[in-house]
Amino acid sequence: MFLISGLAKRVGLSRTTLLYYEKLGVIRGQRLGNGYRVYTELDAQRLTLVMQLQAGGLSLKECITCLNGKIDKGILSERLRLLDEEIVQKQKARKLLSGLLGESSNRDFHAQLNELAPQAHYEWLLQQGFTEKEAQRIRWLSKDMNTHDQYMQDFLTVFEPLTRWGPGDDSDTLKAISHIPSKASNILEIGSGKGLSTCLLAEQSNAQITAIDNEPIAVTNLAELIESKGYAEQVTPMCASMSELPFKAHSFDAILAESCVYIMGFEEALKQWQTVLKVDGLIIVSDLVWLTSKPNEKYQSFWSTEYPAMTNVDTRLIQAKKLGFEVLDDFTISAKAWQNYWQPLQARLNTLKASMPESQAIKDIQTELDMYQSHDGSQFGYHFFVLRRNAL
Repeated sequence: MFLISGLAKRVGLSRTTLLYYEKLGVIRGQRLGNGYRVYTELDAQRLTLVMQLQAGGLSLKECITCLNGKIDKGILSERLRLLDEEIVQKQKARKLLSGLLGESSNRDFHAQLNELAPQAHYEWLLQQGFTEKEAQRIRWLSKDMNTHDQYMQDFLTVFEPLTRWGPGDDSDTLKAISHIPSKASNILEIGSGKGLSTCLLAEQSNAQITAIDNEPIAVTNLAELIESKGYAEQVTPMCASMSELPFKAHSFDAILAESCVYIMGFEEALKQWQTVLKVDGLIIVSDLVWLTSKPNEKYQSFWSTEYPAMTNVDTRLIQAKKLGFEVLDDFTISAKAWQNYWQPLQARLNTLKASMPESQAIKDIQTELDMYQSHDGSQFGYHFFVLRRNAL
């Protein structure tokens, strides 16, 4: 027999809890002649059983039901389902904390944030001490702030010797820039890369061209190219950010940005860039879009992670018009433009895989190349939009 203090010590519960359990009928004390209440070994064991059931996730009411009658397997099944859900959530929480501590990859974390809260994600990365360029590259390339430096080193090892850093063909670019008036005096190219389109602009126009890119290697290569082509007096290469253009308002007659508008987002880019554009000036951009209303699940799954804001042509046209632009032309780039990009890139990867077998950058690039090579051109593609800024 136990006094209540002894029972409390035996089962590890407080006196107040025991009195509450007695009120619910879990235990049944007997009052002695001297006024003290005593409890039996069975009371102690019933308390132990209740605590074991509670450890399985059952409520106290459910525990008492199980204690005093046949086990309700429906209740147990529901508790098991809820417990499984909780375990999944706990595992996700552990993975997130482990990733933030640098003990494991946090690619899923960045991918989800970039899809669900892109602006907050970007600003948070800046608060962690990353530069604007690093933050954008974590969002779109490495997707892991712990391994970002190595990823970008591998990424540039792949791309540095290549002429094209994105899909493109001279014929497509020439068709797009043919809309630039001959009287244009100042043209801005955003995301100039190594300068293939820059040279086309210089060949087709007498305008002064400012070509910006945030990658120093690309800017250096561009400077060497325009010098060799004799365009040094016409073209000014700059290392600058597309999201913080260092130019006065209404500085340019036209802006060309191929395959890079996704970094800022189509609408945000048009909003910001039009401030440096003259009235009636042109913005010419190419963006990755869906070319079908029912994309294949494989492609949809891939691009939902790589480019969450990807949409169809009609939506982009509506967005441009709402921002006050007149659409002069729009067209999808050619199959040759894709071949110009992926064939040299695939050859480059093939030469590096043996020496860089664990490179996440190479694995990611190969996955994207597999998407390019497996589709027939009807699912997705880069699409040019030639837009004229109307008077505000």
